[in-house]
Amino acid sequence: MSVPQRRLGRDGPLVGAIGLGCMGMSAMYGPADGSESIATIHAALDAGVTLIDTGDFYGMGHNELLIRDALAIRERGEALISVKFGALRGPDGRFAGNDGRPAAVANFLAYSLRRLDTDHVDIYRPARLDPDVPIEETVGAIAELVDAGYVRHIGLSEVGADTLRRAHAVHPICDVQIEYSLLARSPEASVLPACRELGVAVTAYGVLTRGLLSGHWRADRRLAVGDIRAHSPRYLGANLEHNLALVEGVRAIADQLGVSVAQLAIAWVLARGEQIVPLVGARRRDRLQEALGALSVTLDRPTLAELERTLPPGAAAGERYPAAAMAQLDSER
Repeated sequence: MSVPQRRLGRDGPLVGAIGLGCMGMSAMYGPADGSESIATIHAALDAGVTLIDTGDFYGMGHNELLIRDALAIRERGEALISVKFGALRGPDGRFAGNDGRPAAVANFLAYSLRRLDTDHVDIYRPARLDPDVPIEETVGAIAELVDAGYVRHIGLSEVGADTLRRAHAVHPICDVQIEYSLLARSPEASVLPACRELGVAVTAYGVLTRGLLSGHWRADRRLAVGDIRAHSPRYLGANLEHNLALVEGVRAIADQLGVSVAQLAIAWVLARGEQIVPLVGARRRDRLQEALGALSVTLDRPTLAELERTLPPGAAAGERYPAAAMAQLDSER
């Protein structure tokens, strides 16, 4: 299957219309098979998936080292590497805030370049807004790294419309990474309109709500040690029962179309606009191939209307993160 391309921003890079999010390959969802993860990255590149997304705090550097190993036998230009930075973690794995100071920006990048074994990062973005540092200072620091050749493009993550406008005034922003799916519609209020206004793309993560919208989730599934979904409000108790009932409504529509629930959910994100690139968090080749099947799904107006009736905005039960993590989201303020 040949993956079509979409442009990240008015003057940003062309990337495959679906990107690969690699977080789950570094234990956020429990143990992962390293060899299969690398094979999945290779399969994605072979299919024309060029955007490879990571964070320097995914597995506290493990994810970048994994991507380094995967790309060691490939040409550097085959992949556009997007790196999030700034999240602080302790040796016990706990998160301890965000650091967007200019000196920290350069420091984080220096370590990422070493771990990735590359001389540049294609897209560099703060993972979350540092409330103690004006976004102009953080973006200005990345802009200096662009001028020096260490970074090609600047992105943002989970920011609100006002923050986006302020950042874009300092240096062009190619994309905003934000959770967006049939179960997470809040970006439609102000972030997506601001992106369209400014010519900024959206890289949508969580398009399957960390597996909930995959069609494969069961209410009695036991989570592995370290799986962050054990603390996700949408996966807990009555919230999970409610949300799985919503997924069954999506399944009925998917069955009518002869596609999987995951393919329908990804196709819906693809249909929201050419400036949106969904990131799929496949850790295995079979899940990647299923996700790529969404590119062949065409959604007509009656189907879109039926999906809207089945999962209207606000239908999901529970917040998308625990309270402490929600408080860090500039996009939700």
